[in-house]
Amino acid sequence: MPEYKQFPLADTAEGLTEADILTWHVKPGDEVTVNQIVVEVETAKAAVELPIPWAGVVTELHVEPGQTVEVGTPILTIDVDPNGTAAPAPSANGSAAAAEEPAEEEEMKPLVGYGSKKVVAKRRPRKETTAEPPAAQPPAAAVAPAPSAPAPSAPEPRGGYVPLAKPPVRKLAKDLGVDLHSLTGSADGGVITRDDVRRAASGAPADTPSTVEGYDPATRERRVPIKGVRKKTAQAMVASKFTAPHVTEFLTVDVTPMMELRAKLKNSPEFAGVKLTPLAFAAKAMCLAAKRTPDVNAVWDEENQEIVYKDYVHLGVAAATPRGLIVPKIRDADGLSLLELARALEELTATARAGKTTPGDMINGTITISNVGVLGVDTGTPIITPGESAILAFGSIKDTPWVVDGEIKVRKVLQLALSFDHRLIDGQQGAEYLADVGALLADPAIAFTY
Repeated sequence: MPEYKQFPLADTAEGLTEADILTWHVKPGDEVTVNQIVVEVETAKAAVELPIPWAGVVTELHVEPGQTVEVGTPILTIDVDPNGTAAPAPSANGSAAAAEEPAEEEEMKPLVGYGSKKVVAKRRPRKETTAEPPAAQPPAAAVAPAPSAPAPSAPEPRGGYVPLAKPPVRKLAKDLGVDLHSLTGSADGGVITRDDVRRAASGAPADTPSTVEGYDPATRERRVPIKGVRKKTAQAMVASKFTAPHVTEFLTVDVTPMMELRAKLKNSPEFAGVKLTPLAFAAKAMCLAAKRTPDVNAVWDEENQEIVYKDYVHLGVAAATPRGLIVPKIRDADGLSLLELARALEELTATARAGKTTPGDMINGTITISNVGVLGVDTGTPIITPGESAILAFGSIKDTPWVVDGEIKVRKVLQLALSFDHRLIDGQQGAEYLADVGALLADPAIAFTY
């Protein structure tokens, strides 16, 4: 007889309560192996691929893509003994699922890549019924699955960008000869839909109001559910803004020497093939300056009434992605060289844009940088990342008239803005840190004095 197990939505990050089902990688009748990826979900922090801890045959998918489910809710049923070699005889009620009644709580094996954290899935109570029991489901091996076209291979990233589309949509695009890279998704988060692909194939204009999902012609408005990364970001920003008293200080810096050094390093053998951006210099400067003003790298612990000083820098980098704003971390950034920071930033950015940043990469940061300059913005007043005490906005670098030795010259100039928690960082400490970062960018040789 078959032996069925239900696969619940596991807690892939601390505090996770729910997730949205993005894409199923299996269907009923598919054989799966231990730790095979079966589904991609979007949590409040990132998109995560979930592996299954058993081998067997998928018998049922309990939720559809786009649905939001709570942690612990069964999302898939699998027959772990499709040949009926190990399952005992069914009970009196004839239910195959009740052939072997499991314990009330079943300990799940840890997900690959998430350490040894124990995840407990609570089994929903089985409803009693007096109706005639259904016939036991035959082994999946004896049921020939309906023929289907092979799943298309994963698309090759183009410039680091991977279109957001579910496998059926990718297959439709392949069949119709539509390049997904040329489309802008009309669904929430920029996800490409079947209608987007069909409009592109027919030559119809994309994103017309009457065809966009959620658009109401009567009101001429479009409503999109608040969920996933957007929901978590909103909650975090509100909590931060109304918990930590924000103060923002500004500094305008002549970074011509930094840009000249960057040009030299880019042509050196050591930096060959590395994308050396001005942000890498800012990241290095922030780590060095934090040693002289450790308060910016500390955190206010309201519950224990303590200030926690951290002897490491886990640098958060605010990244705009198709799913919303996320802040992945560079671990122990203070121990990395400029070259290593440049590589880490390049990898972090590519991973974030591809939607592959894991929840574990976005927790326990100590200070954050937000590169608003990449969008041509001069500066801003950033909101502190929850659990931290300071965030630096890095503006655009522009040719600007600047007084040098009494003469006006055209120089490379940028603006910095530091927002900090005034509960533990006074204006003087914030100014000292900001001035240190600015001095390191204005004259990188100062780094040798640290």
